[in-house]
Amino acid sequence: MRARTRELWSEHNPGLDTSPMEVVAQVKRVVAALDRAVAPLYEGAALTAAEVELLVPLRHADEPVTASGLAFRLGMSRAGVSKALAKMERRGLIARSVNPADRRAALISLTATGEDAIDQLFPRELAAHAQVLAGLGSDRQRVVDALARLAEVMEAHLDADAER
Repeated sequence: MRARTRELWSEHNPGLDTSPMEVVAQVKRVVAALDRAVAPLYEGAALTAAEVELLVPLRHADEPVTASGLAFRLGMSRAGVSKALAKMERRGLIARSVNPADRRAALISLTATGEDAIDQLFPRELAAHAQVLAGLGSDRQRVVDALARLAEVMEAHLDADAER
């Protein structure tokens, strides 16, 4: 299907470089497979996948965390993180406290309820990831290195664009 899509675009617009589709399509396949692997864990769970993504860095944070710092670290929008944190605060998963360094930015921490929730779900998510990645065998480090290189190239480009 992907090869046919590229072929059709090339016929329609012969000068169009469709080669980026090869990389993007594979990244999307990986993300979709990871989502499928963990989807059963979240059926009826106390947390959503998005909430786990936000709570994991908070679980063992050794310094205060702000919503904007969390958004930056995870590559998410500040508005989206703020909205999710507000929902989790209402459910008693996180607490916000005044930031003495900047009263406009609250410090975020897990509550005991939040710790229990993440401690129950995250190891199960890791196990599901390990299961779908087990087939990599000795290729695992090569894949990790290639993905790290992809992330570095993309981030460098985006950072250079932001500086212009």
